[in-house]
Order: sequence, then structure tokens, then C-alpha cells
Amino acid sequence: MTGGFDRSIVKSTSHRRWPMPDAPWLLTQSWNNLLFAHWRVDASQMRQAVPDVFDLDLFDGEAWLGIVPFYMTNVGVRGVPSLPWLSAFAELNVRTYVRVAERPGVYFFSLDAERRLAVAAARALLNLPYYGAVMSAERHGDVVDYQSARRGARCAEFSATYEPASAPFAASAGSIEYFLTERYCLYHRDRRGRPYRLEIHHRPWSLHLARAEISLNTMAAASHLAINGAPTLLHFAHRQDVVAWAPTRISAAFGTSRSNATPQPAESDVHRRSAIPAS
Repeated sequence: MTGGFDRSIVKSTSHRRWPMPDAPWLLTQSWNNLLFAHWRVDASQMRQAVPDVFDLDLFDGEAWLGIVPFYMTNVGVRGVPSLPWLSAFAELNVRTYVRVAERPGVYFFSLDAERRLAVAAARALLNLPYYGAVMSAERHGDVVDYQSARRGARCAEFSATYEPASAPFAASAGSIEYFLTERYCLYHRDRRGRPYRLEIHHRPWSLHLARAEISLNTMAAASHLAINGAPTLLHFAHRQDVVAWAPTRISAAFGTSRSNATPQPAESDVHRRSAIPAS
């Protein structure tokens, strides 16, 4: 452990669907007190919202939208000392699930954070849809009180309390929990519209079922997405230490990285997953 970050995670790789990149990782992050709130959404709506270059990843023919509040620590660049006022902050993501060349990943509609410098850096370097927000994440025993308010043209708010509601468990391959959480890259487009993959690595998730009271939630609506009622699924995780690599451009025509071979899908994926391909 270094500064609370477990660097030995890079030695735990047997759970991965494809090898880690050959290049050295660049970034560290620790994700703390996460709520995974998920809704089933109309697949045709989601297909219209996600860029055509990415195949929409479905579970039993259904699309999913996730809203994930958490608190970041140990945010830093490899070899650079952490800055206390920049290395820890609340973050709130709105996401769905895509894949390219059988590598399942995450596509973000929005990422709210309370550090303006982090927002500016992620927008400038990765073209990710980060927004500044006034946020707080306070823990009282097992209960997390989470508040977020984004102002401006695309204002959005989220207010909830949540807590673990079961013993920890590891998601089994082929399960909905595995589908929603065990993803080791994100996909987006750079400022020139070129698609890229950004690889990450962590240990398998230790999940709990969760209880949550969401009193205010306009996060999906701010991205012109419709969700109905309470979340279909709720999960909690205490912590995940993560390393990340520099983004790699992928071919829009074939969905392949310039430097990495395409893996074969696991048998469990073949039976349970499907995709709406790019048109």
C-alpha cells in the first residue's frame, strides 16, 4: 500500500477478459462508497443517444442506465506527488454500456465533480462530458448522505441517502451484476470526433445489495434521457482501487485498437448478452 493506494492490484489479473495494456499505467484513483443505481431503459432511445460507432451492449435484450455517486481519493499521475486539494473529491456519473470488438465498456453521458481543475483537465485531455457541481458526500456509520447540484445551461441535481443492505458478494459471470460492473474500459470520442478506448484495471468488485432513498434526481433528464420510477437494481461497494492508461484510438470501421488484439467473448457473455450495432 502506498498513500492508502494498493498498487498490488496490477498483479491480480486472472479475472480480466483480456490482458492489461503493455504500456505503463498513468493514473491512480480510489473509488469510495459507491452506489450503483440502475434503470431499464428503452433500447431504441439508448441507441439514438449513443454515438453510432459504439455498439450498444444489452443484457437479455435490455438496455440499462446507471447513475453512480461516489467519492474519489488517491487521484494522481504516476510519479507525481498527490496534491491534497486535487486528489480527493465527490463525483457522480450517468452511464450506459457499450462494446467494440467484443470488449465491453462504459459510455458516459455526464460526469459531475466538485473540483474545477479536474473538470477542466478531463474535458481538455479526454473530451469527456465533465461538469462542475456543488457536491457533498458524508458518511454516518454505514449510511452515505449524498448531495449534488450542477448549475448552468444543463443544470442537474441529485439527493440521496444510501447504505449496504447485504453481506458482500462477488458477481458471478453471466449475472446482471457482473454485466453492470465488471467493465475494464470506457469509450468516448475525442475533440475531432475520433473514437477511443481508455483502459482501466482493478480487482473484481466486492458488492452489496443496497438500500437507497433518492429524494431528487434530474441527472438523466439533463442528458435528455427518460427513466421511470425507482431504480430497478441497487448495489453498494465500499472501495475500489483503480489504475488507468492513456486513451487509444480505435478504428471506427472495425472497432479494433491499433495496438491490442481482439479477445474472444466468454461463454457466459454469448448466452446472455446481445448488442444493437452501430448503424
